[in-house]
Amino acid sequence: MISLTDSQKIGMGLTGFGVFFLFFGMVLFFDKALLAIGNILFVAGLAFVIGLERTFKFFFQRHKFKATSFFLGGVVVVLIGWPIIGVVLEIYGFFLLFRGFFPVAVGFIRRVPVLGSILNLPGISGLVDKVSDSNNMV
Repeated sequence: MISLTDSQKIGMGLTGFGVFFLFFGMVLFFDKALLAIGNILFVAGLAFVIGLERTFKFFFQRHKFKATSFFLGGVVVVLIGWPIIGVVLEIYGFFLLFRGFFPVAVGFIRRVPVLGSILNLPGISGLVDKVSDSNNMV
């Protein structure tokens, strides 16, 4: 079992609540208050989980400048009060930031019994292969 420090446990909780508020804000027709709370909790939770220094190193790498600009720009746009445009910017930035992780996640999900068989269906398989390809969103 993986042992977590207290700050990492707090970070997991903050990140979980952030994802919940983001999802709930989108379900409630892009409620800007819920999306703003979700954004703040998600970014704060990420900083608690991996540490402040590693968070800055992750976001502010030279080759991730475009992705970071879109993601953090989307957060700012949501905080200003334009939730739909901000969420679109955030989603694009999120995919650019974490595109290196998608092939690993898809490979893991394909080994899960029920989910793997769903991902290997003819129509879904091609779509998942495109999304998990790390070079398709450059």
